[in-house]
Amino acid sequence: MEKLPSPVWNARLGAAVNARRGLPPLVSAYFRAGREFLASRPSPAQLHELRLATKRLRYTLELFRRCYGPELERYLAELQVLQQALGELNDCVASRHLLTREMPASPLRDKLEKFLSCEEASRSQRVREVWTGQFDAAGREAAWVRYLGRLARGSIRRPATH
Repeated sequence: MEKLPSPVWNARLGAAVNARRGLPPLVSAYFRAGREFLASRPSPAQLHELRLATKRLRYTLELFRRCYGPELERYLAELQVLQQALGELNDCVASRHLLTREMPASPLRDKLEKFLSCEEASRSQRVREVWTGQFDAAGREAAWVRYLGRLARGSIRRPATH
C-alpha cells in the first residue's frame, strides 16, 4: 500500500486551522489508497500494510481530539472497528508463520495450518466486509472530509510570544 502524504503544518497557524487544512486531504488519500490496495487482492499477510496505515491515521487523528470534541470519537470508532478486523487477521497470519517455523512437521501441525489458513480466509473476508459495508460505504468518505474540514475549533492555543 502506498505511503500516505504527511499533512503540511504551518507553525504560524493554530492546531485547528492546520487540522482543517491537512486532515481532509490525508483522509481522502487513505480512502483512495485503501480502495486501490484492496482492489489488488492482497494476501492476508499483505493486508498488514493496511493495518499499519489505519493505525497511523487513527493516531494522527487522535492528536487533534481537542480540536474536534466528542464527535470525533464516532469517527475514531469506525477506524477502530477496521483496525480490530485487521488485527485479528494479522494474529492468524503471525500464528501460522510461527507454527510453520517452530513446530516440526506432523499431522497435528498440518491440522493447525489448515485451521489457520481457513481462519485467514475468513478474517480476510471480514476485513473486506468491514471496509466496503461500513467504513467505505456510500458517502462515508465525503462525511469524513466534510467533518474534518469544517468542524475543527480553535481549542488548542498557540503559546504566547513575548
